[in-house]
Amino acid sequence: MAPASLILLGATVILQVDLLPDKKFLLLPPVNFTIKAINLAQVLLRWEPNTDQEQRNVQLGYHVKINAPQEEDYETRNTESRRITILHKGFSASVQTVPWNDRSLQPSSWVSAELRAPPGSPGTSIVNLTCTTNTKANNYTHLRPYQVSLHCTWLVGKDAPEDTQYFLYYRYGSWTEECQEYSKDTLQRNIACWFPRTFINSKGRDSLAVYVNGSSEEAVIKPFDELFALHAIDRVNPPAKVTAEIEGTCLSIQWEKPVSAFPVHCFDYEVKIYNTRKGYFQTEKMTTNTFISVIDGISEYSIQVRAAVSSVCRAVGPSSEWSQPIYVEDSKTE
Repeated sequence: MAPASLILLGATVILQVDLLPDKKFLLLPPVNFTIKAINLAQVLLRWEPNTDQEQRNVQLGYHVKINAPQEEDYETRNTESRRITILHKGFSASVQTVPWNDRSLQPSSWVSAELRAPPGSPGTSIVNLTCTTNTKANNYTHLRPYQVSLHCTWLVGKDAPEDTQYFLYYRYGSWTEECQEYSKDTLQRNIACWFPRTFINSKGRDSLAVYVNGSSEEAVIKPFDELFALHAIDRVNPPAKVTAEIEGTCLSIQWEKPVSAFPVHCFDYEVKIYNTRKGYFQTEKMTTNTFISVIDGISEYSIQVRAAVSSVCRAVGPSSEWSQPIYVEDSKTE
């Protein structure tokens, strides 16, 4: 079965221009307002000043209102605007001319346009799309010492025919890639994708756009897209080289920062110590890679450490898994 081609729908429909009341000096709405999909989960809004606008010593700007899929509004002096947004539900927006330096003037009426939702049979698009990223050391080049992998899974649409096949693409910044490594269900339908290497910057702040379309001989498969914040899906590695020793009444624990493009000062840690003789846990939060604790008796200790990227360096995300437990005992233990 040939893969479904990646199609960006760019049709634009002008919906309406409200009527303006008769006033001495009126701001006229923009003209030729269009919305065009220019990339995965990215649209370009463009309009032109009204050539019939009476010329006065008034600086003009524009008030843009996003109506769907999620409401948003902002002002700009530009005549075009790029927005990052999901598109499988369609996209609609309105724009009006506003006075930039004289708020006593009334804004113009609105002009609106929409990008229609892509076609497809209900219930055929994927559901429960989840994605995670992970960083590994890249031993092949000094220019990119770390590489980021991407793993996504999903469920088949409840009304998707048995011959449905899905195809996944991601976009990060200006890079777009199609998946080449899929996992399949019992009907040989793609239900997961693995990118061992990507162009994703683990320290970046751009959203990750993921788009899944499909093909079938029996139905038009509705595409689906989603935006992911990197900090929310990054699977941080556990701290490396955890060591511990007991000297006298002091338990000293040390570790190295996780494999990550983030520097040392960008991590918070949590240390978990289990006293096997007394059967209780002690958990401590740290911002350095050393922990020293006074122990109060003869025992064996199980030690684990986990890490999270600090809010100093990016938005807070999930912590890593706990490191593998190491064991240390008081040398006086008989």
